[in-house]
Formats: sequence, C-alpha cells, structure tokens
Amino acid sequence: MYAVLRRIKVQPHFIEESVQRMEHGLVPLLRSEPGFVELYVVQVGESERVSISIFQTRQDAEEGNNKSLEWAKEQIFPLAPGPAEILGVGEILLHWTRVSEGEKG
Repeated sequence: MYAVLRRIKVQPHFIEESVQRMEHGLVPLLRSEPGFVELYVVQVGESERVSISIFQTRQDAEEGNNKSLEWAKEQIFPLAPGPAEILGVGEILLHWTRVSEGEKG
C-alpha cells in the first residue's frame, strides 16, 4: 500500500467549512478512484491540517493525488492562506491495527 501525505493551513474560521467540503466533495471523488483505501485528516495546530490518503499501488496514489489537488484548487485553496504542501508519496512499510477479539487479522 502507498500513502500520500499533504499539509495545508486553513484560516481558523474556515476549518469546519473545509471539512464539510471534503466530506461531501473529496471523499466521493476518492471513493470512485481505483485502489483507494482510506483517508485521514488530522488537525495538528490551530489552522494546520495533515491529510493522509491510502491507496493500493503507487500509480493509484499518484493519480488520486493529482485528482485531489485539482479538486482542492477550487474547493479548499480559497479558504487557505497558501497552497497545500505535498510531503510525499511513499510505500507504507508498517501497517498495524488493533483487531477486535474473535476477528482474524
């Protein structure tokens, strides 16, 4: 699996609106992309967020990232004081989750 990591600052009074835009616009877009697994958006400061998109292959991750950026240019960047910074696209070397009792992991 591969991850795309991005960082963006959003004006604090637009945080909730940007999350709603992502939920109703970006999530459906990514869900229709081949190889998409999951998306995380993490608030790491008053106005700073990191997003992590997980895909099955590097090609899926790169294509998903390109489509996400095109979407964000119209929907998120106007709410931000600057563009998103792509931290990188890379292979996930370790993935661990807590498995509920009785499930096989």
